[in-house]
Amino acid sequence: MDYNFYTGEVLLIDKPYTWSSFQAVNKLKHAIKHHPSFLVDGVKIKPKIGHAGTLDPLATGLLIVCTGKKTKTINELMGLEKEYTGTFLLGATTPCYDLEKPVDHSYPTDHISSEDILNTAKKFIGVQQQVPPLFSAVMVDGKRAYELARAGVETELKSREIEIKEFEITAIRFPEIDFRIVCSKGTYIRSIARDFGLALNSGAHLTKLCRTRIGDFKLCDAATPQQFSDNLILLK
Repeated sequence: MDYNFYTGEVLLIDKPYTWSSFQAVNKLKHAIKHHPSFLVDGVKIKPKIGHAGTLDPLATGLLIVCTGKKTKTINELMGLEKEYTGTFLLGATTPCYDLEKPVDHSYPTDHISSEDILNTAKKFIGVQQQVPPLFSAVMVDGKRAYELARAGVETELKSREIEIKEFEITAIRFPEIDFRIVCSKGTYIRSIARDFGLALNSGAHLTKLCRTRIGDFKLCDAATPQQFSDNLILLK
């Protein structure tokens, strides 16, 4: 493929587990910085690159990365609906609602049936208010919520409107639940895990998450940062 990173490209990246979105973008930035498309009229142009929607380090899946003039489309791409697959673990919570922190509380689960789980998922479909996790990138008085949480500062985050368009339970391996969710911009799947546990009069947290689609862009068409870098070298 003949790339022109200055004119702009929309790249589909499969973000690896434990990588931050920033690390993935940096890997691509390093790979493209010497590409000839950044030499304009004999002048070296600084690469412009950014992503259209953060993925947590413990999540994997589709990250859209834009270069050059295509970075102007980032806000538009961020507004597209998202699809995720993953796993909740019932009966325990963590401060960040996923595996980044250890379990802080355990709860009974003997009262929960498979029917309860399926019926509860149906109740989450639709427009609703959601409170983001304290360990999130939401801005609070000029600082990220996760910075305040890690510093032990108590904060109260405001709820925001989201929409869950589809919520399918794909497997029940008690106490684990596999799911597929289609949702709007700004939805925190970790918060759904928290709220799902509460709705079952128990607790829950997220143990696995993969973003499989953003709008019409699909994970099956994406490459890992290393694959992209290797392919770019082969094209030179």
